[in-house]
Formats: sequence, C-alpha cells, structure tokens
Amino acid sequence: EVLGGKGRALIAWDCYSIGVDPAIFFGDPTFENADEIRNLLPTQRRTQTLGKGALSKLSSLYANNGGQVEGGVASLSHISRSSDDTTKLLLQLQDGLEVETVIIPWNGVRSTLCISSQVGCRQGCTFCATGRMGRLRSLSSDEILSQMFFARKICRLENLPEIKNIVFMGMGEPADNAENVVQACNVLTSRELFQLSASKVTVSTVAPDPSVFSKLSEAPCVLAWSVHAARDDLRKRLVPTTKYTMEELRSGLMKALLDRPPNFKRTAMIEVALISDVNDSLQEADELADFCRPIVEQVPGSKLIVNLIPFNDIGQELYKKPTDEAVENFKQRLWHQGICAHVRTTRGDDESAACGQLATKKKKSIFEGTNFR
Repeated sequence: EVLGGKGRALIAWDCYSIGVDPAIFFGDPTFENADEIRNLLPTQRRTQTLGKGALSKLSSLYANNGGQVEGGVASLSHISRSSDDTTKLLLQLQDGLEVETVIIPWNGVRSTLCISSQVGCRQGCTFCATGRMGRLRSLSSDEILSQMFFARKICRLENLPEIKNIVFMGMGEPADNAENVVQACNVLTSRELFQLSASKVTVSTVAPDPSVFSKLSEAPCVLAWSVHAARDDLRKRLVPTTKYTMEELRSGLMKALLDRPPNFKRTAMIEVALISDVNDSLQEADELADFCRPIVEQVPGSKLIVNLIPFNDIGQELYKKPTDEAVENFKQRLWHQGICAHVRTTRGDDESAACGQLATKKKKSIFEGTNFR
C-alpha cells in the first residue's frame, strides 16, 4: 500500500533480500554492477524499476534514518574474518552506537547468522563479554533486520554460503526487547520477505522471569534457554541478575511450550556454557538431566536438545575452557540418562566472534577501503 502496488513492494524486497538497498539501487543511475544485480532478481521483475514517486514513499518508511537502510538505519563499519571463515560485521547505528553480528559458514553448504537484539546487555552473565558492557539500549526491529541485510550483502560479495539459519544469540537479551524481536522474526519468516522457515530461527533467552517464554513464543521460532546450571546457587553465581528459582523458570518454559501446537514449535533448546571446574563435572550433568526430565515427560510432542558450549576466553582469568574429555564425558552422561545433547563447535574465536565474546572490539579489517555494493 505504501509503495502503491504489490509489484513495487516485491521488487523492493527482492533487493533487500540480497543485501541491496532499493533506495540506492534505483535512485542512483551510476550504481556499479547494476546488470549483475538485476540478474540476481526474479526473472519476472528484472526490468521493473521504482520511479521517483515510489522512491519518495520508500524513503518515508525510514524518515528518521536518512530515507534508506544502508547508511541510514545502519552502516557497515568494520569486517573481520577468522581462519575458519566465520565473519564478524560491526554495524554503526545512526546514533553512533555499534552492534555486532556474525556469519558462521558450515561446510560450504549453508551459513548461520548470529543476530544481536541490543547494544550491550543488562543481565551481567559473568562469563560473557557483552555482559560487561551493560545495556546501552535496545535495537528497533529495523536495526535487527539490518543485520540480515548486511549479512546477505557480504555473503553475496564474498561468496559465502547462503544464510539458512538465524540465532538470536548475539549481543543483548531478546526478552528485554521482546516486541521488536517478535516483529523481526515475523519478517524473517514471511514468505514474501526473507522467507526463512520458523524452524530455522532460534531465539535464546537467559529468562529474566518466567513470563518471558510466553512473550517470545509469539514469534515464529524455536525457543532456547540459556540455563548454564540447574542448581540455584550455581546459576546465581553465573547469572547474578537471576531473581527466580530454576523450578519457577522451568514452569514458565513448560507453559509456553504447552500453549504451542504439538508440532516442531514445541522444540526447545537448553544451553549450557561449560566452564572448567565450575559446572563441567558429572554431578552438574546429573543435576541437569534431572532438571530437563520433567520437560520431556510433561510436554507432549516436545523435543528437547541440550546444547553444550565450551567456554570461550573473554580476556579474564576467572574462568577457563573445559578439557575436551570433560565436555565429552558431560555429553555422554546426559545421553545415558535419556537426554539428547550436542556440543557446539567453537567458531570464530580467533577473531573474538565466538559465543560470549561479542563486545564491539575492533581489529584491523580485512576489507578496509573496499566499496561494498
């Protein structure tokens, strides 16, 4: 309606989906590689354009951001790539604050995009670099989606595998910005927009209170809970802002899952950052198995997966990475008790792009001086 026709809206989204800002592409007659870009658009719309009237209406959608996404909602400030091709993007927002998003390629077949929901985080997890920043502010839904826009652009330009999965596991606590996270998930999974399956979008929360699971379950996504420890005293040590017992929080997750249709949307992930001599013993594995069992047994159609994440160095001496043997023993202990568990492969840690390391630090960019279009 805003652009004056479905066809105009579709061509605009065709551009956004490959990381091209239609306001720039159709508004700049000197746009480089224009023919190459057109060949990436659907055949039936390759000759279609947006005229001055449509461009004016399009810019009105981003009136507070210079009339466009690129250079308006956000600008690509810095790029770094690790030895395993994990690529971290630093985006500068209109107010000068910066946020990170990470492209994680897998075997040259697909990529996962780790998205941030806030600049900083107020939850203060003691093993996480973002928690040290405190919360500066939440991101708008446009700012959240701009991470997908720039990631699609870099995947296209650098021949990285297509983004097939989204995880809200970057900077920030999604539950503290639930409205914008839910709105962004709706756009990411819309058939006419970014076209991802809801089963390929995961929203992770530390669960500040039991009700947040129901709020986030309004999004078309898989729910993930950053548990880290099943025992209340240990969990409080790792997540000092915790105000509820683990039993109370688990009840909130179970209620949210039960309120969902009994299909894949009842899939849930339990995440544990394993830290040497803190929460990586077989005792903690037994406690976690006992903690997870009611979810499996009392939520019909549920599929529970425990995601074990070896601690990544954040530049302090308080915690250390667990041994491979300890991680494997922890995983096997869960499996032996009937709990499905996997170990997340560490990616991007040599560029501070791994889980828990995001804190808008800059190293020399591998793409400095490049004009990205």
